[in-house]
Amino acid sequence: MAEIALVDTSLRDGNQSTWAAVGIDTAKTLTIAPVMDRVGFKAIDFTTSTHMGVAVRYKREDPWERIRLMAAATPNTPLQFMSTGFRFISWETASPEFMALAFEVLARNGIRRFCLADPMNDADSNIACARMVKRAGGEFVIAALVFTLSPIHDDRHYVAAAAKLADCPEVDAIYIKDPGGLLAPRRASTLIPAIKARIGAKPLELHSHCTIGLGELLYMDAAEYGVNAVQCASGATADGISNPPAMRVVENLRSLGHTVPVDTAALAAVDAYFTRLAQAEGLPAGAPQPFDAAYLRHQLPGGMIGTMRRQLAEQRLSHLEPEVIEEIGRVREELGWPIVMTPFSQILLTQALLNVTGRERYAVIPDEAIRYALGRFGRPNVPIAAHVMERIEALPRTRELRAEPAMPALAELRARLGRELPDEEFLLRATMPATLIDAMRAAGPAARHYDPEAKPVMELLRRVLRLRGVAELSVAKQDFKLELRSATRAASSP
Repeated sequence: MAEIALVDTSLRDGNQSTWAAVGIDTAKTLTIAPVMDRVGFKAIDFTTSTHMGVAVRYKREDPWERIRLMAAATPNTPLQFMSTGFRFISWETASPEFMALAFEVLARNGIRRFCLADPMNDADSNIACARMVKRAGGEFVIAALVFTLSPIHDDRHYVAAAAKLADCPEVDAIYIKDPGGLLAPRRASTLIPAIKARIGAKPLELHSHCTIGLGELLYMDAAEYGVNAVQCASGATADGISNPPAMRVVENLRSLGHTVPVDTAALAAVDAYFTRLAQAEGLPAGAPQPFDAAYLRHQLPGGMIGTMRRQLAEQRLSHLEPEVIEEIGRVREELGWPIVMTPFSQILLTQALLNVTGRERYAVIPDEAIRYALGRFGRPNVPIAAHVMERIEALPRTRELRAEPAMPALAELRARLGRELPDEEFLLRATMPATLIDAMRAAGPAARHYDPEAKPVMELLRRVLRLRGVAELSVAKQDFKLELRSATRAASSP
């Protein structure tokens, strides 16, 4: 029987899949941090540049401060940053020198483990990033083999990529990243042993989702195929379209005779915390999902399903979800079978939404889809459908984007934004609107403690304070009594 380590994904992928990446802030993170550090996780999947942007845009919180505080609170557990190719926060393709600076600053602020997931499964790109990370001071690099279903992504494709990654000394481990929860146990029975045979002693991890009910069963078989660690979420952030639930995975692996070296009591406390948080904040909780064969066509990853539903709801278009999902499958085939992960999942979703709501398909083509067609994110796996490429080439915008300059050199960017800026602020201002950074700075330091049990009481107090004519308020429970009186009433009392 095997020993299987656990990587926690609650704060990053669980938050993104279940809560559209906006359910967690600095206070909610730091409150549970000491308990997470006691569990014995191999690592905590903590953030991406997208999540750092969300911290600024939606929470007005400094993402660098969050990393530093969390790293200090979890000295025994490496924090992971996931990078998807040569991009940082912005959609724009970043220069190698810009990415090198980003990796250096991340390492300096407390990121110890770097996950590299190239959206084209380009092993050479992952190797280039791995070398940057190690030169920048990153301790550990894990490179992804992103799983998908298509006519060209067979076992041979993944073994070839795994061979390159395994031969790179800067890559410390490899993992199979299954963002759509598409890897069935039957396919895994050939794929995982083939990869393991080629990479030898290099550790192999597995990351999947429960989107169509396969992820948890996959983890049970994977332990027998040579996987060294599985990635799970906790409490309300698990299950559904998120990652397999840590508590159930640990219990089931142990029942099958495997060893999982974690503190079960601490893990149960983490599990309970995220469930209480969801209840207090009115956030959805993941639940077991039925198998859905139609999903095998569009393959939208868990995190993007949450994002899609939020975007459709904001535009009052939730009723179009079935049509958009069906259209994603058609667009993906026409664009040459890109892997449905960042940034391609966003490109496919946006184009599908425009096709469904527009006067005709491809009547509007966003800049990122054009950049994809121009090869700015790497070469498509197979040529784009002729009728789509013809329409793209006919657009005046295509000529403009083909001629657009690459990202300016770092020296030029610093001269433009301010040479005195700390690296952390410089990286944010180079990739986000200045108004957002200014609002974040004006908001001051983030709160550092959160109590989900206090949320209902605080909501009650806020509602009462909005009422007119209330001069006194008394709250009583066992061993506790709170009395509030208005200043006017108190002054007139004898």
